[in-house]
Amino acid sequence: MNLFNVYPLYDIEPVRAQGSYLWDKTGTQYLDLYGGHAVISVGHCHPYYVEKVTQQLNQIGFYSNSVRIPIQDELARKLGELSGCEDYALFLCNSGAEANENALKVASFFNGRKKVIAFKKSFHGRTAGAVAVTDNPAIVAPINFNEHVSFLPFNDVAALEAAMNEEVCAIIVEGIQGVGGINVASDEFLQAARRLCDQTGACLILDGVQCGYGRSGRFFSHEFSGIQPDLITTAKGMGNGFPIGGVLIAPRFHARHGMLGTTFGGNHLACAAAVAVLDIMKAENLMENAARMGAYLTENLTQIGLRGCGGIKELRGRGLMIGIELDQPVDKVRDTLLFEHHIFCGYAGKNTLRLLPSLAIGRAEAARFLEAFSAVMSVHA
Repeated sequence: MNLFNVYPLYDIEPVRAQGSYLWDKTGTQYLDLYGGHAVISVGHCHPYYVEKVTQQLNQIGFYSNSVRIPIQDELARKLGELSGCEDYALFLCNSGAEANENALKVASFFNGRKKVIAFKKSFHGRTAGAVAVTDNPAIVAPINFNEHVSFLPFNDVAALEAAMNEEVCAIIVEGIQGVGGINVASDEFLQAARRLCDQTGACLILDGVQCGYGRSGRFFSHEFSGIQPDLITTAKGMGNGFPIGGVLIAPRFHARHGMLGTTFGGNHLACAAAVAVLDIMKAENLMENAARMGAYLTENLTQIGLRGCGGIKELRGRGLMIGIELDQPVDKVRDTLLFEHHIFCGYAGKNTLRLLPSLAIGRAEAARFLEAFSAVMSVHA
């Protein structure tokens, strides 16, 4: 049997990782500024993380949600405390797509509606409900019907006001669009979404799968706008590489047995990983570090552009979720950084380099990237 060939692969085979670094099978070291799509939140193989996951695996790795699993309660308590969402309830699942699926389902159960407003350049996942609200026809199969979804321009308050009515079940929006190009939702836009949901009885779903968990410098990026969503979804950095996702559910929603369910969601091992992540984030002040290092990178990238190294059209993002829009296709720049300077970066669209490093990245790692990026742009500009 061969693998189903859906991923274009670099000819690189990482075999070891620590902090912000990877080593391939030849011993070559790489600086990781992408974290496998924003997944590595506290650094590769953090000793505390490894210890806690190993301890849990030596006790019990899995049993179903038909029994008491106290570490789920520990996770919910610590997540509530660090995020400031103590009055929300937590539903645990396995991925961001599942989190968004369940958030949409909770909203529809709540108000009995099915129409959803999503936005241009959105990405919410590849499962049926999540892909239906994702603005990419290439990954929407005919079975993933989306006739109930309206895609509006991002950050367009007037368009949102015109589209809202009492048939809308939910607005689903990323606080910062990741795949769509590191586009930050404006305060005015999110505040308007909150107001319009209140007026029409719709639910506001904030997709924090990529932009949440401290990446913006705050636990959730919508905090900058001073709003409280009805449902908040999370995954990626939640487990630092172990698959886990969740939906934070406001007190207005009431659970009933059988309403939602999952086999693997909230298992002992996943919760141990997620608890370790929260412990590390708190002990090492990683949200503060994300804000500080994000500012350092952005300030220096601005200076690179001002020095005439050329090529930078716009910088977007918050904290350690940074998009560098270039005046050229990004592939040559990204590949030069990877193969000549041994630095992993991502991309978002044709022209945007995407940085999603560990929240624990240090000044030395950031400076190494800045030096390499400046050198690459001086050649490719």
